[in-house]
Amino acid sequence: MRIVGGEYRGRILKEFKGLDIRPTADMTRESLFNILRNRIYGAKFLDLFCGTGAVGIEAISRGAEIVYFNDINKQSYYLTQDNLNSLKIDGGYKLSLGSAEYFINFCAIKFDIIFIDAPYQSEQGKSALNSCDKILADGGIIIFEDQTPFKDELENLEKYDERRYGKAYLSFFRKK
Repeated sequence: MRIVGGEYRGRILKEFKGLDIRPTADMTRESLFNILRNRIYGAKFLDLFCGTGAVGIEAISRGAEIVYFNDINKQSYYLTQDNLNSLKIDGGYKLSLGSAEYFINFCAIKFDIIFIDAPYQSEQGKSALNSCDKILADGGIIIFEDQTPFKDELENLEKYDERRYGKAYLSFFRKK
């Protein structure tokens, strides 16, 4: 797994051993950041289920003002921290350990871009998506990654785009 663009392009990131945690594939990240290209620079970015930190680090590499990384899994927290340290990134981010629900309910920041990649086959991601409008800046977007197309209706968000990359679907939301 590597950073695909920006200041840290080509740099290798540490990964989890085994198949329990599935990071967003390089090809999917590259496509995502090609779509977001004009929105990243200077953005407040949230990587809500950060895993290895690859998506948030990609945002830092491409000029995000600040990136918040959050995960409930201690292994993910420490791996993200290791990846940030190995790239010698010493600012422009905050790292937190806790549930997505807790983060959303107690966060005082409004984000321009929120990336949600919860474990597939869980309700954690949909639950987070359902409440993320509280921390989404006006004009901001939420990207939701899952293995199936997103079909549910949301009270305060509308899906305006969806793309498929291999086994992953990226659904794009904005406030209604």
